[in-house]
Amino acid sequence: MPLDHYVSQVHLNNFTSPALDGLLYAIRKSDLKRFRTKSQDVCRIEDGSTNAYLKEDRAIEEFLKDVEPAYNASVAKLRENKIDQECIFCIAGFVAYVVACSPTAMRVHSGPLKATLESSAAILDAQRVLPKSPEALGEKSLTELLADGTVKFEVDPKYPQAIGVTSVVHYVSVFGNSPWEILHNGEANTAFFTSDYPAAIEVNDLNTPINRIVPLAPDLAIRIIPDIRLSGTKPDFSFAKFKAAPRRLKRSEICDLNRLIVRCAEDLILYRDDREWIEAFVTKNRRYRIEPVTQQIPHGTGVLNVSTQRILPRKE
Repeated sequence: MPLDHYVSQVHLNNFTSPALDGLLYAIRKSDLKRFRTKSQDVCRIEDGSTNAYLKEDRAIEEFLKDVEPAYNASVAKLRENKIDQECIFCIAGFVAYVVACSPTAMRVHSGPLKATLESSAAILDAQRVLPKSPEALGEKSLTELLADGTVKFEVDPKYPQAIGVTSVVHYVSVFGNSPWEILHNGEANTAFFTSDYPAAIEVNDLNTPINRIVPLAPDLAIRIIPDIRLSGTKPDFSFAKFKAAPRRLKRSEICDLNRLIVRCAEDLILYRDDREWIEAFVTKNRRYRIEPVTQQIPHGTGVLNVSTQRILPRKE
């Protein structure tokens, strides 16, 4: 079976350390273990891109053939402010793949599906469509069994991944037609990290879509500000609505973005430079991750589920 990387090696290779002859520094949030690694040895799962729910079970690998070979050239174009259609497609495609198909994406996107099942159970119980449970389970309704933890819904993570694969083109169009900030980091002592989920979220306004903070190299990142007006529109790969503005960051701003990168990582932080402050920085921010949040709003005889994502303390 193939070992599929859910974070592209070409991305990780941009964070290799000159001091380590092609290796990266790494630290895990879960146990704070620090180690050195090759890019090919991390962020990978056997058959991770194979999805039996799809007619073409390796379809996402075909998509990546148009993304990964152009990554380094696209990063160079962003540095030089020579952004073209190929650059936008490549970087938007890289972000779309992480957001739609990575293990974090599979976990996070399972949340709204569970919420839908729970809402459906409540509606069916209210309509008395479902029978009560057996006497051994207290003759409770399904809603009651869900509430007390006797019963729970489990979502096969490959199912939200399949939805992500079929939606990846939409993600590329939305990301590629939304405003970007090109974030330049000139602080030698405070380079950008990357992680096993290099598409951190940034919440500035509860009424607007979440921004995406994406480290591309130790000296370069982007902030994607999704345009809500693009929801449901036909994909546009001419990227006619694309706008970009370069910004040179202060050290405090770089630290803020690295904090988001650490908190949004599933477990693994990767970086180029072995600085004394990094372990303490990761320790302070390790007990967070992205979680799905669904608000249930009564609507007629049913429920309207509104789902989003937030950075929340991990449930130990």
